[in-house]
Amino acid sequence: MNDTNRKRYRFLTGPDDAAFCQRVSGALDEGYVLYGDPVMILEDGQRIVGQAVCLPGDHPTNNA
Repeated sequence: MNDTNRKRYRFLTGPDDAAFCQRVSGALDEGYVLYGDPVMILEDGQRIVGQAVCLPGDHPTNNA
């Protein structure tokens, strides 16, 4: 994916499994950085996890 087509911010979600970990790792390999804390919910006994990632130049500062 070239830089002009990449989303500045992505929120990755899915079951808590190796495939989800690979998606997060893939985003990091593409140049994204982790943003915020991961989240986890239980839905019908299944763990669903999420992690936000953003491009480094779009990472908010803590000067709010």
